[in-house]
Amino acid sequence: MIAVVHHPDYVAPDQPKSGYQWNKNGAIRDLLREAGDRVEWFEPEAMPRRWIEAAHDPAYVAEVIEARVPREKERRIGFPVNAVVANRAQIVPGGTYLAAKLALERGYAANSAGGSHHALADTGAGYCLFNDLAIAAIRLASEGRRVLVVDCDVHQGDGTAALTAGLPGIATYSIHAEKNFPVRKAMSTLDVPLPDGVGDDAYLETLEATLEPMLDTEQPDVILYQGEVDPFGGDRLGRLDLTDDGLRRREQLVARLAIERGIPLASTVGGGYGDDVLAIARRHVAAILTLGQAFEERWQRTVFTQA
Repeated sequence: MIAVVHHPDYVAPDQPKSGYQWNKNGAIRDLLREAGDRVEWFEPEAMPRRWIEAAHDPAYVAEVIEARVPREKERRIGFPVNAVVANRAQIVPGGTYLAAKLALERGYAANSAGGSHHALADTGAGYCLFNDLAIAAIRLASEGRRVLVVDCDVHQGDGTAALTAGLPGIATYSIHAEKNFPVRKAMSTLDVPLPDGVGDDAYLETLEATLEPMLDTEQPDVILYQGEVDPFGGDRLGRLDLTDDGLRRREQLVARLAIERGIPLASTVGGGYGDDVLAIARRHVAAILTLGQAFEERWQRTVFTQA
């Protein structure tokens, strides 16, 4: 069974209009429910405040939790921060952390939300409030785990790179459209910028050629995988040109590289934008199910062989 972490408060209905699609997580949940017994559900707890503050400035954490984020920061985030949004922001990092802990036990687990990789120390940005990837990575590293964040979002994982830079036990990889948001890029451990319009074959060749040696160099205990779908050619905020088949092959590639090395992997949802929310949710669910199937078929056999 595929371990999926979900919390009812991931779905935040009736929010003010913004570019962020609040109903996407509900659609992802409903589609995953259609998978029936293939999915085993887990509910996270909110991330303790001290771990959020391990990544973010305490003053900013207080602004979010108390729902008093200044208007200029809300504009940078992309939506108003009310009590419902603030509550969700504390639960999502707990979900990414729980997915990582489940992956360490089972090989793979998915958070049905998360991937808020643009959030910085003292502000959110790009529809991201708290950086769940950085928070989870920092907590895992404190427990003695070596963590590699593999970010395949079409936008660079600038916040994750900035919040974890120089921290022992954490490395970051980002493959993204070079000319896309954010304008000012951070420095990941390894950045792989791509020109506009890159399609399936060139993308996958570049991903394998750059990620495989990094896995061998870093030898992480767990991968936090930003498994978003905005490199899709029709994405409203993307500048790459992957097809649905290309996204499927990407998940198979990432899973294969991890499984061959016995590295557990936890995925987050990340970006995917457009008017057809159900189509976007289907791509997210396809990513989770493709990763889950790959680990179900090969994980135990590979781990036992290595042992």
